[in-house]
Amino acid sequence: KKTLAPVDGYLHVGPSGAGHFVKMIHNGIEYGMLQAYAEGFELLNGKKAFNLDLYKISKLWGQGSVIRSWLLDLAVNVFETNPKLDGIEGYVEDSGEGRWTVAEAIEQSVPAPVITASLLHRFASRQPESFCSQTIAALRKQFGGHGIKNK
Repeated sequence: KKTLAPVDGYLHVGPSGAGHFVKMIHNGIEYGMLQAYAEGFELLNGKKAFNLDLYKISKLWGQGSVIRSWLLDLAVNVFETNPKLDGIEGYVEDSGEGRWTVAEAIEQSVPAPVITASLLHRFASRQPESFCSQTIAALRKQFGGHGIKNK
């Protein structure tokens, strides 16, 4: 009988709830991986003097590189069809697993800075204007005469 799962694509990991727990941690790791790829591509895209082709670079990295992955294969697809990400707003939802993974890290007193930072970045992506950032800018001007960008 044929199943939907790929060969070796499923596993009984333990008692009731263990499989959901493993999937939750899997998704937390995914948050961090997406964040790392996105930060790297932002750095590449920002180096205008080099006029880098993110499609070609992502395709290259998929050819035996230590950072090759299915997510990188998806980046190849994205940058081939929309290299400047035109029409895509940088608003990133979360589906809960990242929050639950961070809560579990806190519960176990396990540092998980990458997963936590990636979750917090998703929150920041949803703020059209950050009162927190405005406050920091205003305070820096007060204590050090640092410049601020006025509206």
